[in-house]
Amino acid sequence: MTDIKPYTIAVDDKQLKDLKTRLSLAKFPDELDGAGWDMGAPLADVKRLAKYWQESYDWRKAEKELNNVPHFVTNIQCDGFEPLAIHFVHVRSKVQGAIPLLFIHGWPGHFEEVLKILKPLTEGGDGVKYPAFDVVAPSLPNFGFSEGTKKRGFAIEQYAEAMNKLMLKLGYNEYVTQGGDWGCHINRGLAHLYPQYCKATHLNFDSADPPQYSKNPFLALQHAITPYNAREQHGTDRTKWFDQEGKGYNLEQSTKPQTLGYALADSPVACLAWIYEKLHDWTDAYPWTDDEICTWVSIYWFSTAGPAASVRIYYEAIHNVDGRKGKLDRQKIRSWSPGVKLGFSHFPMDLQVLPSTWVRTLGEVVYEKEHDSGGHFAAWERPDDIVTDVREMFGKGGGAFGVVKGLTGYTS
Repeated sequence: MTDIKPYTIAVDDKQLKDLKTRLSLAKFPDELDGAGWDMGAPLADVKRLAKYWQESYDWRKAEKELNNVPHFVTNIQCDGFEPLAIHFVHVRSKVQGAIPLLFIHGWPGHFEEVLKILKPLTEGGDGVKYPAFDVVAPSLPNFGFSEGTKKRGFAIEQYAEAMNKLMLKLGYNEYVTQGGDWGCHINRGLAHLYPQYCKATHLNFDSADPPQYSKNPFLALQHAITPYNAREQHGTDRTKWFDQEGKGYNLEQSTKPQTLGYALADSPVACLAWIYEKLHDWTDAYPWTDDEICTWVSIYWFSTAGPAASVRIYYEAIHNVDGRKGKLDRQKIRSWSPGVKLGFSHFPMDLQVLPSTWVRTLGEVVYEKEHDSGGHFAAWERPDDIVTDVREMFGKGGGAFGVVKGLTGYTS
């Protein structure tokens, strides 16, 4: 505990000056007549945002707001890798018996996603009407203000190991988790590798395979004879769109992340356009402000390891570069994980919106909620929904009530 230190986000003036210089020298491509979002981030939007980022956006104001919550940093070392300074937000509830909750972000997200749900979970949970939580929200290794590894092979196992070691270092021998995107996959890694510590997981991302008669006979039969409901029918179309029209970034980051990294590291416009496209396409008509977008992208641009480091997770997750046995690959992540209770919040404009029978192949699902609106960044787009769902899952009468020994979230 002695090496857990307070942390203040403080970007150097030289970095700010460098950003503005690069933005002032940006060279933009042309654009076809009638081009829209179907071809990528529109030229007019990117030009407007780049100009705003250069001339009007106030990083120091955003930095001050980000620093309004308590930040910390501590060294975490995964087996076979160098120690990494891991940045995290940590807020303890005043309620005795608060439930430790680990919030794990994905790409292109970061710790900022937790900010809208932080107070409702830690302060809004009074321990009487609503359960209270202690919330830990790290920057994953290679993201945000955490350090990045210089070694190959830092895959799902290592991200899960780092998160588990962080929680244990904070004194949480049992805890619950929440997340989407890579947060979903890393949480699944925690469920498989550390079920004695990670007791339950709430996910706002669907990642599962169809039930098979050889593994899930009841679910397979249910899937075969039960028509999809309206959410599941819409989800099939949304998932098909993503697979056919929205997944190009994934293929590049999964196969040649280094090549993409040159653009992300050298050009703030490239970094802006690459991320802004996802903020638009992956949300449900969320009214992004220019300040929100610039802060979101700035956290990548000013990140400790640089924006290129963040995309390597895609490559490492599907490549076994060190030939390790029992690697947590896609098949393993999507297999049954005993002993860890699961909950799902389904949002219609997420990237994969799957039938209920599919996600129930992953483990003991004790909570599901279907939402009429919302997309991929649920904690930012629909914070009230996430707070409500987490409270329902872990509160009295919820399917995961009392999973952490002696810490129910209530005073009595």
